[in-house]
Amino acid sequence: QVQLVESGGGLVQSGGSLRLSCAASGSVFTIYAINWYRQRPGKQRELVAAINLNGTTNYEDSVKGRFTISKGNAKNTVVLQMNSLKQEDTAVYYCNALSYGSYDGARDYWGQGTQVTVSS
Repeated sequence: QVQLVESGGGLVQSGGSLRLSCAASGSVFTIYAINWYRQRPGKQRELVAAINLNGTTNYEDSVKGRFTISKGNAKNTVVLQMNSLKQEDTAVYYCNALSYGSYDGARDYWGQGTQVTVSS
């Protein structure tokens, strides 16, 4: 089992920055990728950024050049640095971990979500 806890959301003005953190605990050795998703009001959940064990990253087109996903300084954390925020970035942001364990097989885990609100 893996537990994920997000932090760092809040209210920011357009053009500002926020830094989200995802702290993993439990069977972290089974994790091979961490993703950040978001769900905007009235929209489906969408993948925003991803990082794997090798450090390879991927981004949704609308956030390229503005968001950066990286391994955090704290152990077992992944950070999403969000710069030049726009009102359309307003959403609940979720951390998602993909894992594979010899006992459980392939699993994915979700955090509780953190609200990001960008005002004009």
